[in-house]
Amino acid sequence: MATRAYAKRVGVSAIKMRRVADLVRGKNAEEAMSVLKFVPTPAAGVIEKTLKSAMANAENNDLKDRSKLKVVKITVDGGPRVRRFRAKARGRAGAFDRPSSHLTVEVDEA
Repeated sequence: MATRAYAKRVGVSAIKMRRVADLVRGKNAEEAMSVLKFVPTPAAGVIEKTLKSAMANAENNDLKDRSKLKVVKITVDGGPRVRRFRAKARGRAGAFDRPSSHLTVEVDEA
């Protein structure tokens, strides 16, 4: 059975997170960590942190071998959007959304 870790309400849009998640899907966990270390986006840092958590959960809770772990499933879902307003010309206000996302990482022994 796979071991999971979650990161909820991450302040990065789901589209940007999915780009980085596609890089590590299906890889060995140690290899995925080394790939994420050199990706220069905030999304990579969040995915790296969540992957570390999933690896620690597998090692400590399920007594699995860290060197054999593989990223089985990684999903990014849209989270709540926060509506904000920014000043525009002639005293008006323009609305924009601040997107967030939910991340789920599953690891299991290969």
